[in-house]
Amino acid sequence: MAEAIVVGSGPNGLAAAVVLARAGLKVTVLEAAGEIGGGARSGEATLPGLLYDHCAAVHPIAAGSPFLGTLDLERYGLRWRHAPLPCAHPLPSGDAAVLHRSVEATAAALGVDGPRWRALFGPSADHYPALAGDLLRPVPHLPRRPLRLAQFGALAALPASTVAGLFRTGRARALFGGVAAHAIRPLDHVFTSAIALGLLSPVQHDGWPVAEGGSGRIAAALAAALTDFGGAVETGVHIRDAAELPPSAITMYDLAPAGVAAVLGDRLPSPVARAYQRFRNGPAVYKVDLAVAEGIPWRNPEVAEAGTVHVGGSFAQTAASLRTVHNGRMPAKPFVLVGQQYLADPTRSHGNIHPVSAYAHVPHAYPGDATDAIIARIEEFAPGFRDRILAISADSPADLANDNPNFIGGDILTGAKTPSQLLLGPRLVGNPYRTGIPGSYLCSAATPPGPGAHGMCGANAAAFALRDLRRRRRSP
Repeated sequence: MAEAIVVGSGPNGLAAAVVLARAGLKVTVLEAAGEIGGGARSGEATLPGLLYDHCAAVHPIAAGSPFLGTLDLERYGLRWRHAPLPCAHPLPSGDAAVLHRSVEATAAALGVDGPRWRALFGPSADHYPALAGDLLRPVPHLPRRPLRLAQFGALAALPASTVAGLFRTGRARALFGGVAAHAIRPLDHVFTSAIALGLLSPVQHDGWPVAEGGSGRIAAALAAALTDFGGAVETGVHIRDAAELPPSAITMYDLAPAGVAAVLGDRLPSPVARAYQRFRNGPAVYKVDLAVAEGIPWRNPEVAEAGTVHVGGSFAQTAASLRTVHNGRMPAKPFVLVGQQYLADPTRSHGNIHPVSAYAHVPHAYPGDATDAIIARIEEFAPGFRDRILAISADSPADLANDNPNFIGGDILTGAKTPSQLLLGPRLVGNPYRTGIPGSYLCSAATPPGPGAHGMCGANAAAFALRDLRRRRRSP
């Protein structure tokens, strides 16, 4: 039986391992940390009994992942849970824009902008299951739905500011801008609509769910599936050099490109080494976990029903904050993403004390303390919030990087989502997973289709690895 090694146990590493084990290889996953999951882990952070996600928290793409959908992970304990509303964006006026679980409901709530919202985002949301197979694969491939993909791509290539300008109301512009802000890029840059469309499509089809019991359940379910296929996971094994790895037919790296370059060293072909060294990291996040008595007192009651809240103010305010971060400065009023996962999963709370997670977009490797700025930003839209906070645990960009080496400088997206890196990963080649060394592959979120707990980067990379292995076996 051929052997395979996977370095790193994030969702992509585990997904790659499952694909290889399911194909009959003897697979071992090696994880440097003491627990599996990478960005998909959960645990207590403030008070006993309150459960928080370390990074990955809400999972619209994972819920509809073509790969995860083949594994029946519910039998391994993974259950998706939904808040009453997927997402809300409070406005300075006290109004709020709300993203619903269907295009029709979202459009109905947007008044005069409803028909435009439906026309722009309805096709990709309505046909998302068929479209996902193309969207979540590398760009250089023969599409199964070429017309649908072309329609999606034409809109995705635009700057978010251009698409937002098609709406007449501040509510619709702010709602779209808040979703586009997940790219952590200036909203007047091309392809910033890609991230927004890539989220709006699954959210308005599958919702914006959380994993019951925390995002760590995703990793646990994948590890259980791997075990059923005969694979194994070893924790506390830090690979610093490829020479430390046992011989294998396939080696997968769920690492940032810089991490792969460090492990493979001079073994990497020069062009690949240069590409990995040039790979650009993006801005960071500053994360705060809070224990909040009775939850956040949002001024607008609909916001209190949303699992995800985008605290960015108007579209112009969101855009200004992202531009400031891009220029390497800390904004006075940062864009803050708030997670109220307990609304979907009450097991995370302890009585009327609820876990709330929030992170602000900040410059790469930002050395300051953004805790007060985050709290003040939420307080603008929820007067009295500060008085309800019982405990705080903060993670700076340096803390996030120390906890997960893939998050260089606090970049939780594993690389700046420039057009080339978003579409092609760290190298401008047809296959972004090959490292140039036969049998060795990159499978982290630095490769297409990018960040998330969907496992598609790992599944795609492993599929290519299996094809290459078959070709090597056929060669004389």
